[in-house]
Amino acid sequence: MQHKCRVTVIDKKCYKDLQAKYLADPESGECPFYNIGDTFIFERYDDKDDFWREGNGSQCAEAWDCISRYIYVALQGGSIMRNWTHDERLMIACCNDGTRPVIFKIERIDYKVLYISGINNELDNKKIIDSLMKINGIDSINIKAKFIEAILSDKNISDEAIINAVESAGNYKVLQVE
Repeated sequence: MQHKCRVTVIDKKCYKDLQAKYLADPESGECPFYNIGDTFIFERYDDKDDFWREGNGSQCAEAWDCISRYIYVALQGGSIMRNWTHDERLMIACCNDGTRPVIFKIERIDYKVLYISGINNELDNKKIIDSLMKINGIDSINIKAKFIEAILSDKNISDEAIINAVESAGNYKVLQVE
């Protein structure tokens, strides 16, 4: 099982009264770095590792200080916030700017990587996708150059179930599941 982390900006606040009372620039306004709906995916697989200081420059330092620990836990497959949210793969957090906080949804994405032989064209990909999507708990499939990612909502899906689904779709052989 592999893990990614999706960070989505779900809200921004601006407390103009606090800015007017306390800031050197009372007209600072809302955070200029993020917009509601911004989404960032962090992963550590297939020679990609973008968990670095401040998300390799994609994050504000103040926000990164507040959310990076949750991203790191998600990338390691851990519980982001057990018994705090309804799903241990999810956390709601905000940056520490008291006059213009940004609120983030941080989600651990569980997936399995499949190395498959016998794929020659788009029709082969379609057959495999259709077969895998019949498994309850597989949310989506991503076709990569060297492998296929099966995004899971149920981390208890067995490798055997995945292998059977792929190999029953045609003349395909699952070489490895990670």
